[in-house]
Amino acid sequence: MDIVIAFVALVFAYLVRFDAKEIPFDQELEIFKKGLPVFLLVRGGVFYVFGIFKGIIRHTSFEDMKRVFLSVTFGTLILFFISFTKHFYFETSFLFPTTVIFAEYFICIFLLIVVRIAVKLIYVEGLKDNKKMIPTVIYGAGIYGLITKHTLEKDTRLNSNVICFIDDDEKMIKNRLEGLKIGHTSSLEKIIKKRGIKRLIVAIKRPNNINKRKVIDICLANNVEVLNVPDPRQWIDGTFSSKQIKPIKIEHLLGREPIKLDKDLLDDEFRNKTILVTGAAGSIGSEIVRQLTHYQPKKVIMLDQGESPLYDLQMELKENNKIHLTETVIGDIRNHKRLENVFKTFKPQIVFHAAAYKHVPLMEDNPSEAILTNVQGTKNLVDLAHKYKVEKFVQVSTDKAVNPTNVMGCSKRIAEIYAQSMNEKSTTKYITTRFGNVLGSNGSVIPLFKRQIEAGGPVTVTDKKITRFFMTIPEACQLVLEAGLMGEGGEIFVFDMGESVKIYDLALKMIKLSGLEVDKDIKIKITGLRPGEKLYEELLANEENTMPTHHPQILKAKVRTYNFENIEKEINELTNMFGKQINDNIVIKMKQIVPEFISNNSTYSKFDKNDNNTNTN
Repeated sequence: MDIVIAFVALVFAYLVRFDAKEIPFDQELEIFKKGLPVFLLVRGGVFYVFGIFKGIIRHTSFEDMKRVFLSVTFGTLILFFISFTKHFYFETSFLFPTTVIFAEYFICIFLLIVVRIAVKLIYVEGLKDNKKMIPTVIYGAGIYGLITKHTLEKDTRLNSNVICFIDDDEKMIKNRLEGLKIGHTSSLEKIIKKRGIKRLIVAIKRPNNINKRKVIDICLANNVEVLNVPDPRQWIDGTFSSKQIKPIKIEHLLGREPIKLDKDLLDDEFRNKTILVTGAAGSIGSEIVRQLTHYQPKKVIMLDQGESPLYDLQMELKENNKIHLTETVIGDIRNHKRLENVFKTFKPQIVFHAAAYKHVPLMEDNPSEAILTNVQGTKNLVDLAHKYKVEKFVQVSTDKAVNPTNVMGCSKRIAEIYAQSMNEKSTTKYITTRFGNVLGSNGSVIPLFKRQIEAGGPVTVTDKKITRFFMTIPEACQLVLEAGLMGEGGEIFVFDMGESVKIYDLALKMIKLSGLEVDKDIKIKITGLRPGEKLYEELLANEENTMPTHHPQILKAKVRTYNFENIEKEINELTNMFGKQINDNIVIKMKQIVPEFISNNSTYSKFDKNDNNTNTN
């Protein structure tokens, strides 16, 4: 086929040479006949060497076109060489007139490429079912947007008909990309209504998260399906296919600009250090371990009582060639002897304490376990960090410790108080970090909603007004690392969480992102507040205020101080009640230690009035 095209190009070149007028056949036909075998041999030979016929025509790419260009150029140079050699060394006529060879060169390239593009277009259009094609807009007019468009054209499984692009960059507006208009993200709603858009694909490398959320909100409000192109690092073997285009995740609506850390300072802080991470198999603990391994520590001691999740983390680190930086220890922070053996053996210089019981309803029913793990377990670690002269002790706390309304929050507040009071008498720097709900962590609301949606509903929300702060797991762990870096001891660091999110709205968006309709496909059921649950979370107590730090997203809480001997005595009395007292007595004692602990929607609310009067007096 290519040789036939080259022959046609030669004939056209003759027509151009003689302006399509009558060709002097006697002389020119003789030259044409003598030169044609050489021409076909050269063209055919060069085509064979360059392998231009091996490309699958329906998938013609830029590389195929480049190969065509190089093969025709090389073949033309050979033809010129033969023609001039024949004329000047053998004193005969040229192989072909020089203008014919020139014209044939350009016509041949043009025809070879046009035929390939035509076959590709016919193939692609033939695959399309125009009745089922979904009007689609691509968010991102950069390289990833272009790759996405090409992928959709080659692989029609998604049946997407790309109508236009949108982008945050105003400089690109009103331009065209491969013939398609580029609009600004602010004009998306107009484009949806005007062009009947039914699908949007997010294909932008570094989107402005505020704009991205607005775009997705507009799509959800207009029943437009939202899909997402994964990060190029997640492309299979470096290639991208339409199979990798997945529905947008709710995390993309809640995540904000990531925290920017000074990696050099973190490297100085953690390099060649022995670091103990408790709760290492949990959502936060495991991410702390992952991030610490980037800073070349001497050893990260991964301590957890969960055998299976700890094994999974161990296998992950092995696959990522990080296992040599870690040591795995099965252990319970409530077991003082086991912990002492860990401190004595490994002599950690830094401790990140992320082990805790965290589920509010469960701890409301089991206050004795809450104090044994969250209070006694933390006390064990705080005491041993002091005894073995640990440099820094960074405790992971929660926004539920602020003006606690439940047993879990109060137990975490008591743990905060003990660490702060120990800081006054120890050379170890005790630091606390507080943050809200972590997206995707074990037991968080998002995995629950996902399971409920997959099961056909209903999606359960405790109250229409209930709100929560959210952050991603990497964000939370970056905060912990930054606290370990900047902390001088005794501080409680809080994160600028932005605006709180209505859980009911979160449920609505997750249902819509699943391609379902509320009430029609999935119902939302209001179940009522659970024991100890707040409508609104707080990050600072009434008697606390904040001070800025060198990091704009991290604030330092100014908190009241406590006498170590007094608080130690109170905590010892509390923990000694384990197994000896009923739950009511344990909770009463907790309320005495933390006067601001006012139970909400709980059986323990009956103790608040008397307790508060006693504490006030």
